[in-house]
Amino acid sequence: MKKLLNTLYISNPDRYLSLDGENIVVSEDKTEIGRVPLHNLEAIVSQGYAGVSPALMGACAERNISLCFMSMSGRFLARVTGCEHGNILLRKAQYRCADDPEISLRYAKNFIIGKLFNSRWIIERATRDYPLRVDCEKLKRVSGEIQNAMISARNINDIDILRGIEGEAASLYFSVFDELILQQKDDFHFSIRNKRPPLDNVNAMLSFAYTLLASMCASALECVGLDPYEGFMHTERPGRKSLALDLMEELRSILADRFVLSMINKKMVVKKDFITKEDGAVLLTDDARVNFIKEWQEKKQETMTHPFLGEKVEWGMVPYVQALLLARCLRGDLETYPPLMWK
Repeated sequence: MKKLLNTLYISNPDRYLSLDGENIVVSEDKTEIGRVPLHNLEAIVSQGYAGVSPALMGACAERNISLCFMSMSGRFLARVTGCEHGNILLRKAQYRCADDPEISLRYAKNFIIGKLFNSRWIIERATRDYPLRVDCEKLKRVSGEIQNAMISARNINDIDILRGIEGEAASLYFSVFDELILQQKDDFHFSIRNKRPPLDNVNAMLSFAYTLLASMCASALECVGLDPYEGFMHTERPGRKSLALDLMEELRSILADRFVLSMINKKMVVKKDFITKEDGAVLLTDDARVNFIKEWQEKKQETMTHPFLGEKVEWGMVPYVQALLLARCLRGDLETYPPLMWK
């Protein structure tokens, strides 16, 4: 149970929520473990299968408190809101901003600056933690070039140029990604990022991790009332969750890439966990996918100190926190969107 930004977040599947007067009662095995006043809440997010009492649902609807249900894997299930309350004003603000090239560029810049900052610090941490096992000179050079790309991204006024800067920085980052693989080098060599289909073991893992992360981001956006299909940087296409792709940019390296590297370096995945198709596509086996998801779920339970909020949050909550900050910015409660910049 965690209260964050006027949102009550329930991540334990066995927690049951009920109403007692003006308080939410949190119980486990019919034993009360906590109480939270209703009057200062804006939303409740529950990942538990134990459920919520009808009385609490009704109270939330009357008070315009959004009640959102998600699966334990982070997939959005449903949201309960009152008849007079909806997200039309928030979504109208989102659509207006998305249709304004200048405002879209401002949001896109923040997403990309967050991505470049985090990518750079993944590289910097490797030089600090493993100075005798990596090519520090090469990594420092690439880190400096990514820092220059961040400076350029702050000063441009064209979204196509921003996309170009992001693409070049991503190429730089992946040019040294193999340096970050410290174990099983023969079976997990990385030379270039490829997808649709992935052509080697590392790319297969990256693609799968990005799919899981994109799903988390889309669910988080749904949960706070934003339209995951209307983005600021990624262009609109039928069925493409553009805003989810925008939001996940700053989280790719620190959530997905670090997780993949950890799996390889800790030998939690090995060569036999992959199959190669006739077209050259490399995929995880069914058993390996199950293990990958299991480890992913455990990673989401680990905590970090959010740099903007200054509070400890689970990694699995991070997309939701960023979606909430984005919604507050669109509503005008925050002057600018603060991307997650992690060290």
